[in-house]
Amino acid sequence: MKTIRGPAIFLAQFAGDDPPFNSLAGMAGWAASHGYTGIQIPTWDARLFDLDKAASSRAYCDEVKGTLAAHGLAVTELATHLQGHLVAVHPVYDSLVDGFAAPAVRGKPEARARWAVEQVKAAAKACRNLGLDTMVSFTGALAWPFLYPFPQRPAGLIETAFDELAKRWKPLLDFCDSQGVNVGFELHPGEDLFDGATFEMLLDRLGGHPRCGINYDPSHFVLQCLDYLEFIDLYHERIVAFHVKDAEFNPTGRQGVYGGFQPWIGRAGRFRSLGDGQVDFRGIFSKLTQYGYAGWAVLEWECCLKHPEEGAREGAGFIRDHLIRVTERAFDDFAAGGVDQAANRRLLGLDGKAP
Repeated sequence: MKTIRGPAIFLAQFAGDDPPFNSLAGMAGWAASHGYTGIQIPTWDARLFDLDKAASSRAYCDEVKGTLAAHGLAVTELATHLQGHLVAVHPVYDSLVDGFAAPAVRGKPEARARWAVEQVKAAAKACRNLGLDTMVSFTGALAWPFLYPFPQRPAGLIETAFDELAKRWKPLLDFCDSQGVNVGFELHPGEDLFDGATFEMLLDRLGGHPRCGINYDPSHFVLQCLDYLEFIDLYHERIVAFHVKDAEFNPTGRQGVYGGFQPWIGRAGRFRSLGDGQVDFRGIFSKLTQYGYAGWAVLEWECCLKHPEEGAREGAGFIRDHLIRVTERAFDDFAAGGVDQAANRRLLGLDGKAP
């Protein structure tokens, strides 16, 4: 067993145009002041990180690490959620996701997809230059508009979508493998991978690719009424990253999982600041520790009620209080008497008996 690392924080939801949130150095000082020891960097935010430079310059990556080290911080993972989503986009969402891409490829779906692929590759190179072995990402979605099976889906529609998804991600995962980098897909509604079954559908088509992993985030499972503790039992070998994010699900006589097209504050299922939701984090940290997860515990803050500064301040202590310092010996070692094979055979009634 190993002790999970942390607390760490994902910067995406806190970045802004005003200091200290508009530069990596400023956010490093801010995160450290709240007690964080690691940060997860959104690679699409040029205010914080130059992805192209990081992919080509180890000196720049050393500068990034030095900036963070000055505040007692380390990079946990690079995040490519927005670029990963653009690897596969159903046409109905074209205009909605155009803002995720560089201006030069907006309105050009094929060029946008090629740009996204190169961005993920650049992130893999940047991970190598930073000495990281994991990035976190989304898969994109071709089948998501057909989530509910009415009108009845044509035979083979979902299989064709996942075949295409695998076709697009296989070369990317192979490239990540050449850089020594895992991809932890966040299983997220709106992506074709949103639960264990859909993860298996892609993994099977990838032939069990060794770099295809999971960014475990229980908040999305609470909103789907999925057993997020058993999920760890089933998929712990594929969990390569961990978003510590809380949520609650309070169904009523008016709405349930689908949320009735209500805003976040009025939905039965909604994200909450750490400790304000229903996620059993003691159970999660125990199971991840039991299975030897040695990565980072990274706060991803999203809440429709609490101010982000409060969420960040409380989150560091919350994670720290849930980290389990693993034991180096069994609790009953004091009663151990060493191995006496002759005594063991006598206890089993085997003394003097022929095999």
